[in-house]
Amino acid sequence: MSTPHPPIPDEGDDLLAAEYVLGVLSLPERLAAEARLRDDPAFAARVAAWTAHLSPLDADYPEVPAPNLLPQIEARLFGRAEPAARRGWGRSVGRRWLLGGLGAGAAAAVVGVFLARPGKPPMLTAEIATANGALIFQARYDAGTHVATITRTKGQGPGAAKDYQLWVILPGKAPSPVALVSAPRLRVTLPKLVAGDTLAVSLEPAGGSPNGKPTQVLGAGVLTRA
Repeated sequence: MSTPHPPIPDEGDDLLAAEYVLGVLSLPERLAAEARLRDDPAFAARVAAWTAHLSPLDADYPEVPAPNLLPQIEARLFGRAEPAARRGWGRSVGRRWLLGGLGAGAAAAVVGVFLARPGKPPMLTAEIATANGALIFQARYDAGTHVATITRTKGQGPGAAKDYQLWVILPGKAPSPVALVSAPRLRVTLPKLVAGDTLAVSLEPAGGSPNGKPTQVLGAGVLTRA
């Protein structure tokens, strides 16, 4: 039996999708909306449509590189920054002092963090479906190789002079066209994606979107760990 989602204010799915894209929901409301994104294809499609509609606003807010805080962190941990020739020695002494002040178990845990190998990148999956369930795509994305397999598991092709197109939607970004998915199965290399990112499928004129934006969003799905 599935777990019921937390309550969402009854203000209409379209308004809720817009507020989710704008980032103005409270934390409980946002978590509830994200739960619906995983299970409700119609709501996911609304979110994808609002993301595309509001994406021109991003042009007013250029990306700003994050400040390099590492020197400040190291200065607080190991004392005042030293000349480059002695910096490696100072860090080594600082780390020995830090480990020496810890219990044996805690020191072993710290060493383990430095030596542990990263785990195998996860496999992510998403279901992309139309609101009526007549057309369904299953997506499997290997986070290690960045290769995705998109399979149409239900429904027919796009018809004459039309194509299905796959889109990647990252938080705060405009939808990005990836590839045509009119064939029943496609393997394609995607950008680096993580759980929570969104894939969407649109119906386009033959050859794909003429303007770099989705013409008709058919459905969207959020990537989750397999």
